[in-house]
Amino acid sequence: MIPRYTRPEMAAIWSPETRYRIWFEIEAHALDAMADHGLVPRSAAEAAWRWWASNPAIDVAAIDAIEAETRHDVIAFLTWVERQIGPEARFMHQGMTSSDVLDTALAVQLARASDLLLADLDSLLAALEARAFEHKHTPTIGRSHGIHAEPTSFGLKLAGFHAEFQRARARLVAARADVATCAISGAVGTFAHLPIGVEAHVAQKLGLAVEPVSTQVIPRDRHAMFFATLALIASSVERLATEIRHLQRTEVLEAEEWFAPGQKGSSAMPHKRNPVLSENLTGLARLVRSAVMPALENVALWHERDISHSSVERGIAPDSTVHLDFALARLTGLVERLVVYPERMARNLARTGGLIHSQQVLLALTQAGMTREQAYAAVQRNAMKVWEADGALSFRALLEADPEVAARLSPEMLDRLFALEPHIARVDAIFERVFGRR
Repeated sequence: MIPRYTRPEMAAIWSPETRYRIWFEIEAHALDAMADHGLVPRSAAEAAWRWWASNPAIDVAAIDAIEAETRHDVIAFLTWVERQIGPEARFMHQGMTSSDVLDTALAVQLARASDLLLADLDSLLAALEARAFEHKHTPTIGRSHGIHAEPTSFGLKLAGFHAEFQRARARLVAARADVATCAISGAVGTFAHLPIGVEAHVAQKLGLAVEPVSTQVIPRDRHAMFFATLALIASSVERLATEIRHLQRTEVLEAEEWFAPGQKGSSAMPHKRNPVLSENLTGLARLVRSAVMPALENVALWHERDISHSSVERGIAPDSTVHLDFALARLTGLVERLVVYPERMARNLARTGGLIHSQQVLLALTQAGMTREQAYAAVQRNAMKVWEADGALSFRALLEADPEVAARLSPEMLDRLFALEPHIARVDAIFERVFGRR
């Protein structure tokens, strides 16, 4: 994590203080359950919670100093806690193993991070919805292979992204549920030294599900699915960012990022207004996706457990969630303040001299009696003249002058075939699919 791409609320989830507080709650809830089962004195749990109620500061430096000697993070933490609570703390961690604490705490952190990311997605969805309805009937050119194809509406473009991020949200809800599991099962996961009910109690208190078979660690297929979901969301972020970058190109300029007063686009060229936010989002998406392969490789641990996954997750868990949180917030602001140029869209629609209506003419000729091959040849030979003239010729005028076409299509029919309305006539129906009935 670097401050430039870090928002405070997400960063706080991954701070050492937060991690140690979660560790304590796991241990203290387990103590409660152990006391209920008569394994430890009730006074031990009371002493732990009494100290916790004083809202103690977590001395990270002191814990780190102990770890420097013990070379074990959980032991260092427990040693420090015992020094704070006193003799009653000796009953903490009875029958538990380090992974019970580490994996359960990671589940809590990933669940909390997911909640922030879901809120981010809700904000982005709201921004996309507002702009989509604003430009619901704003005609623009649709492109395939980067080339002018047929008209669409700018609102429909944004509705498509909204539908994509709806799917992203649903996937994240599922990934959150999959990764939010608790394991308090002891060495190799057999519950040999504590009742199964301890795990259920801790899970309930922390809002987690119980891991059916933990082996000593929570299976990493869950985590791989989680990071793959973040990567897929990041790819959707990049797709929208790439669209904006293309639309802002000088030759297109149908939309552009808001350019703030006093903002500078280039150190050398004062005229520049660059899509820097979209480009930044593309880079952040790459960072989020980079976590997927290590997460997949973490799945194959040795036997009941090893720690080859640990160093990986210490990096990818905070980095992926922090970067995606920042990216979603940045993208939301970009969409909210995106400058749209309907007049430029209209100019670009006319850029190819009417070629965007070629399919309408093709279909009309087949309905007028031509074979599809004949109709395609008639339309194409006129279209290529316009193409080679870079739109300087009128496609419609060439069609009217073509005897084979004019014999079948009247000027009045060509009027209908060269209208924009059919291309956006069903936008309302598509919007209803995305946003529901209004």
